[in-house]
Amino acid sequence: MTHSDIPTVRLRPKANARAIRHGFPWVYANELVTDRRTKALAPGTVALLEDDARSPMGVVTVNPNSRIICRMLDRDPAARIDANWLAARLRAALSLREQLFDAPFYRLIHAEADGLPGVVIDRFGDAAVIQPNAAWADVLLEPLAQALQDVTGVTTVIKNATGRARVLEGLDEDTALLTGALDGPVPVPMNGATYMADLLGGQKTGLFYDQRPNHAFAARLARGARVLDVFSHVGGFGLAALAGGAQSALAVDGSAAALELAEQGAQAGGMADRFATRRGDAFDVLAELAQEGAQFEMVICDPPAFAPNKQALEAGLRAYERVARLAAPLVAPGGYLGLCSCSHAADLAKFRGASTRGIGRAGRSAQLLHTGFAGADHPMLPQLAESGYLKALFFRLAP
Repeated sequence: MTHSDIPTVRLRPKANARAIRHGFPWVYANELVTDRRTKALAPGTVALLEDDARSPMGVVTVNPNSRIICRMLDRDPAARIDANWLAARLRAALSLREQLFDAPFYRLIHAEADGLPGVVIDRFGDAAVIQPNAAWADVLLEPLAQALQDVTGVTTVIKNATGRARVLEGLDEDTALLTGALDGPVPVPMNGATYMADLLGGQKTGLFYDQRPNHAFAARLARGARVLDVFSHVGGFGLAALAGGAQSALAVDGSAAALELAEQGAQAGGMADRFATRRGDAFDVLAELAQEGAQFEMVICDPPAFAPNKQALEAGLRAYERVARLAAPLVAPGGYLGLCSCSHAADLAKFRGASTRGIGRAGRSAQLLHTGFAGADHPMLPQLAESGYLKALFFRLAP
């Protein structure tokens, strides 16, 4: 049985129906029959997807204004996308996180991988931040927020509308407090450190949970070390390293607001006497530190996405190589260099190649000790490479 109360959209004969049947969650605009009726559908409309032979494939959401014109919501053609459906997806996601974490600080929904395409939800204790990065989630934001409260018990819900994804969907960029109240940044315990997350004014949702396991690995290497944390945001690797016994940490970022939050986190964790910040362009600061003859037993660089799409790939790889070339001379003999990429367009092999070229151009040789990825609260949908974006490489540089 299928719906009779929702519109139907249909694949073109040459569309890759097999990939969609095997789990690929998107239909691109050139794969769908876009007649006048389909073009007139409001962004976020729920529809029944059929293949070119009119066989039902599942329930999708449609946005005629997006290159990703359809996103698969449910492969059951009879599924009804309502409050009960939303709650069921949230309960499944919550069950996994409660197995993984003792405290309610994690990514609750990781978009397609958790069955809510284009939706990111990060939880901060009694508060949660929703990034509705697809039109359907904007349309259903009120029932989604209510289901989130019902399932998790959070009392404060924020809509975060920043980021490139919403622009590509033709959506607004208005961040708003939907329910509850905030008294300021939220303290987040993670890896023995305390991070201060600005849920309304910070970058993305306020904190990057994806690096949690990589912070932990770095902290194991940081005991007694002088640590340099470049592109530090609110203290990322630096605070974790201090919690792991580092001698000192210097956090470098271009945002004064982020560095202020990092200092508050260091104070909250009793680490302020070992923590310092330096504001400036990361490339400039790396060069300045080299001129000053600075040395660190550990240097970590966790930049923003230099290659957010295929068109930016070559320039992005050059930027990653430059980071490695500038950072490597600052690592003391036998010390450690951590290099990260959150660019899905730069796959692991390309990023590793750019990083090792940069280290070599700096005149250093290295062992690759460990390759890290996002934490388990950021699951990957195997059919969607974009959901496995984060890479972290840890090198030991030769004495």
